[in-house]
Amino acid sequence: MTNVAAMLTALGDPTRQAILDRLADGPLAVGELAEVLPVSRPAVSQHLKVLKEAGLVTDRQHGTRRLYQADPGALAALRAHLDGFWARSMAAFEQRVHDEKGDQP
Repeated sequence: MTNVAAMLTALGDPTRQAILDRLADGPLAVGELAEVLPVSRPAVSQHLKVLKEAGLVTDRQHGTRRLYQADPGALAALRAHLDGFWARSMAAFEQRVHDEKGDQP
């Protein structure tokens, strides 16, 4: 079971957003991520740990390197949650418009 609240919390940090964005293009090692981010390798590792604990990122050993990648299942769950939020918000907006006009939905 995925924890959408933990995912949203993890993505509250711009560096973690940038990391996840980079991982959307394919698996990368910590060093490859650190090369394009304004933070150190240890900081990237800490951010990856948070993303992994939230379920947004998985990792695997590849030779002497550990590769990280976005978890498509977790991203689908996050998308479903946000789509549901959007649908509820739009339904509430529609209801408000009808109420103000005195229309029946």
